[in-house]
Amino acid sequence: MEKRLTVIHNKEMETLDIWFDDPKKEVVCEEVGGGIILKKDKDNKVIGLEVLYYSKDDVPFEFKALSAEAASCV
Repeated sequence: MEKRLTVIHNKEMETLDIWFDDPKKEVVCEEVGGGIILKKDKDNKVIGLEVLYYSKDDVPFEFKALSAEAASCV
């Protein structure tokens, strides 16, 4: 099965969702700080992330808030 990257910018809620796998697999989410939420599947594998307080003015955006610990989950 081919995996695709899905990016959803919700202008009204000012969020940016980035999915590495099927969003329907999300079972749990974990806020790791700096407005970053990790989306995880039933095996606790990170399948996406959500950036809070994101607006068009934030581009380009560096994910500095994603900690080394969180990055190791990916």
